[in-house]
Amino acid sequence: MSEISALVARARAAQAVAEGYDQARVDELVAAAGWAILEPGRNRELAELAVADSGIGNVEDKVRKNHRKTLGLLRDLQGARSVGVIAEHAETGITEIARPVGVVCAITPSTNPGATPANKIINALKGRNAVVIAPSPKGWSTAARLIGFVHAQFARIGAPADLVQLLPQPISKAATAELMQLCDLVVATGSQANVHAAHTSGTPAFGVGAGNVAGIVDDSADIEAAAERVLRSKTFDNATSCSSENSLVLVGSARAPLLAALQARGAVLLDAAQKRQLQALMWPDGKLSSAATGQAAAVVAGRAGLHEVAAAAPRLLLVEEDGFGPEHPFSGEKLSPVLTIYSARDFAHAVEIVRRIYAYQGAGHSVGLHSTRPAQALQLGLTLPVSRVIVDQAHAIATGGSFDNGLPFSLSMGCGTWGGNVFSDNMNYRHYLNITRISRPIPERVPTEAQIFGPYFERYGRA
Repeated sequence: MSEISALVARARAAQAVAEGYDQARVDELVAAAGWAILEPGRNRELAELAVADSGIGNVEDKVRKNHRKTLGLLRDLQGARSVGVIAEHAETGITEIARPVGVVCAITPSTNPGATPANKIINALKGRNAVVIAPSPKGWSTAARLIGFVHAQFARIGAPADLVQLLPQPISKAATAELMQLCDLVVATGSQANVHAAHTSGTPAFGVGAGNVAGIVDDSADIEAAAERVLRSKTFDNATSCSSENSLVLVGSARAPLLAALQARGAVLLDAAQKRQLQALMWPDGKLSSAATGQAAAVVAGRAGLHEVAAAAPRLLLVEEDGFGPEHPFSGEKLSPVLTIYSARDFAHAVEIVRRIYAYQGAGHSVGLHSTRPAQALQLGLTLPVSRVIVDQAHAIATGGSFDNGLPFSLSMGCGTWGGNVFSDNMNYRHYLNITRISRPIPERVPTEAQIFGPYFERYGRA
């Protein structure tokens, strides 16, 4: 038996124990795993380790992310039923019973090596599953420390440690592939290569689409509030989130004041020559380099040779663009505090710009809107290939759930068929459940031919 086969066998034995737990015991597991990362000292240790080992993001924002995303998830799960009968529908005669999926392989990225594993661990445990974390190589040490904290909490409550395990080093494509094949469900967050591997593993899989969020600011927006939200979103954790804006589309007369408001807050608009230098750093061979990923704007500017810009300690770098696709790489995802500015004549033009951005990269994810015209949010939801329209919020913070919106707290956002995914909501505990349905007989409801075809016949006849 291989090392990974033995690991999965231990997970199955532990999951068999958890399958006998009642809801109260399951919720103890969830609380134990949540407290493993929420306790302030452990949270900070994980954040510091994540930045030290990955070189991505910043400690204070990771502390906030670990705290808010985990606390919000625990709030969402509090009182949620995930054991036994979870719903009864008298009108349809259907009773729903929650069942575990079994052993979950959770693929997690280096950008969130603490918060994302914690989110997947907690959701998996809520469904009485065992979970094996398959981190990125740079995220392994943080995931290992987190799982050590989880095991310490499990020891306090007498739960099997093997409910939560870690793929051993060295992390390789072959080892991850073997784990995926042996588990019952794969949940993949991270690069599109990892998502593709999950979808072709032969095991049922949830994967997320590519990020490349665009935001629209129209001429009715509160300009100062919009600038503050965009800056907060785009600089949070040095823009490591797939939900941070990569492009901002400024409509008509909103352009000048919005740019001025961003510049007043520390953004620097690069000229054409500076833009070329930045492009050479970020896409030296046509593919996005790691040189800027998760780095502060001043660091990015310095690495690009823009020393005067770096000396000004910018919070955000702005570049203007009017094209789309591989020949215009700034139209794609950047994973850094670099924001592309597009100018639109009117709202219809702005929608078309966003559509063209997503035709290149990012279809299915989300779009941001800063506007006082409610009909425009509805128009975006009806026409753009997006799973979320985020209105008047800091996009990177709001998309994965926030305490001031109704989206489920998550670090894995489905992008629907537009993004090559089988789901379009924020991944949550119900994705880690099988649901058995009992069907009982109810009084017949057989419609008449007129009830079904009446309007059709009236318009087209009965031929």
